Amino acid sequence: MHVQSYLFFDGRCEEAIEFYKKTIGATVEMMMRFKESPEQPSADNAESGCGGADPDKIMHASLRIGDTAVMASDGWAKGNPEFKGFSLAINARDKAEANRLFGALSEGGQVSQPLIETFFSPAFGMVVDKFGVNWMVVVEQAAAKADAA
Repeated sequence: MHVQSYLFFDGRCEEAIEFYKKTIGATVEMMMRFKESPEQPSADNAESGCGGADPDKIMHASLRIGDTAVMASDGWAKGNPEFKGFSLAINARDKAEANRLFGALSEGGQVSQPLIETFFSPAFGMVVDKFGVNWMVVVEQAAAKADAA
């Protein structure tokens, strides 16, 4: 069994993809716009495909962030994405990388927990990025100990 995150950016998917490419090194593995769907509405079947969707919006994308695939879409593209009840956690190799990732994700967003040293990590912080996605940036204690050795 494999569980993956699927984020619906409600019309801002392409902007989000570009932001994640620039800030955290995401790479696009696959991207399909609604107009590229093999199931297009037709005169005899207006219900088929994704009728009513902006043809230039992203129907489906798969991003690679480190070793993880994250899927994304514009969804219904109403312009108001909501990400509630979860966070994406990103593990940094060390404090320097944590500072870089945290700063980049904070750009245009809102810090909910500044990056600090805790009992479980030499660097941990939480931020809501400019798209409303909750992120936790953390250096795992084991990684920090290995770097110190």
